[in-house]
Amino acid sequence: MNAPIRRISVLIALLFTALLVSATVLQAVQARSLGQMTANKRTLLDDYSRERGAIVVDGQNIAESVPVDDQYQWLRRYPQGPLYSQVTGFYSYVVGAPYGLEHASNDLLSGDSDSLFVNRVTDLLTGRRTAGATIELTLNAKAQKAADEALGDSRGAVVALDPRTGAILAMVSHPEYDPNPLSSHNLGTASSAWKTLSTDPDRAYTNRAIGGNLYPPGSTFKVVTAAAALEDGLVQDENSSVPGPATLDLPLTDTNLPNENRQACGPDDRTTLLRALEISCNTAFGSLGLELGGEKLRAQAAKFGFGDTLNVPLRVTPSSVPADLNAPQAAQSAIGQYDVRTTPLQMAMVAAGIANGGRVMTPYLIDSVRSADLDTISGSPQPVELSQAVSERTAQILTTMMVGVVENGSGARAQISGVAVAGKTGTAQHDPGKPPHAWFISFAPADDPKVAVAVVVEDGGVTGSEVGGGRVAAPIAKAVMEAVLQ
Repeated sequence: MNAPIRRISVLIALLFTALLVSATVLQAVQARSLGQMTANKRTLLDDYSRERGAIVVDGQNIAESVPVDDQYQWLRRYPQGPLYSQVTGFYSYVVGAPYGLEHASNDLLSGDSDSLFVNRVTDLLTGRRTAGATIELTLNAKAQKAADEALGDSRGAVVALDPRTGAILAMVSHPEYDPNPLSSHNLGTASSAWKTLSTDPDRAYTNRAIGGNLYPPGSTFKVVTAAAALEDGLVQDENSSVPGPATLDLPLTDTNLPNENRQACGPDDRTTLLRALEISCNTAFGSLGLELGGEKLRAQAAKFGFGDTLNVPLRVTPSSVPADLNAPQAAQSAIGQYDVRTTPLQMAMVAAGIANGGRVMTPYLIDSVRSADLDTISGSPQPVELSQAVSERTAQILTTMMVGVVENGSGARAQISGVAVAGKTGTAQHDPGKPPHAWFISFAPADDPKVAVAVVVEDGGVTGSEVGGGRVAAPIAKAVMEAVLQ
């Protein structure tokens, strides 16, 4: 063989080798990532031609796929409209990447989960098109509706938990949106809906219950401060005497910490821990914050779940208490201000942990998973303890104090006839010039808790008063608790 032919043969061999290597890389190495690319419309068309599993609450579909006579074959529909939009999210050919549970549980809903491997093999052998799994949620339809209606036109969020298990009973975030136009097969309709949603200044696409721009918890955080003081031995019980002057002199700064009414919380500038929580005495809890210091506050908050990254399976933004707090910052943090930031889910976990004898359960949203043949893939999960936040004794003392808030203090509008309710109001300062956020956390019945609730209403408070938390947020929590208990 002469040299030119030999060189051409080598070149052809190299080209074939490059082709084989390229094909191998594409099919074996990059196949998964290419398949998951939002710009890969072939994958989306393949997914759309497969029946996607339903998302179910109390036996009713809140997301489902219905057959249609077009290239997509199946239309994703949300029968309840906006009511569950922050939970389900949406599945859209135009947007590409799904949102909400449609994203977090995409492998189950699409049928691609490893837990459905046997079903896929059976489908392959029988020639049947693979269908996704049905997901049954822990949500209580009555509680969800009650939270949605009670929150009304206000911006904010509501979360309800079963304190014994961590099951999420309600998750509502306002403003909400209708996911149906986003899943439309009319590309003009879907594109217009996505443009409206993605540019919405009120961020209706954000699930405020678990993420977005987190909130200062305001006076609801005083429950955590009280827990830290009790666990540390700084106070012995609800009748322990604590300072309660009209203004607390803070070290290292000329700015002092006043009570909202600019009055002392008791005679001789003293009050009990119980009364301090009932009337939400800033100086009492600021004083406890000074004595405890920032690290003990932060450690106690961490025991309730602050700092943890949770997936329910929706990803929850971690709540936070800043590190390295100086004395004035510790005092401000002790009343839920400075840079303390939290989600409504986290504050519901605080209430639920106290209700559950000090044990915080890991929250979860999926109750069971069934295949297209109705075979159970996974049943109701065993409750998982996240942490022992406080002792049972401390939890009982805190319960007594929170019952006092509802019966004798700022949380009177959460009272339910014949049921002992434990709660705490909050008014959280945020942007200068704007009204504070109104908060309420609670659980009921106080002697046998079955539901814990956290409510935040953006800009719903009154500057210098707990009236916002008690007047605006407490009735919302009451409505949700009644829906569960009935």
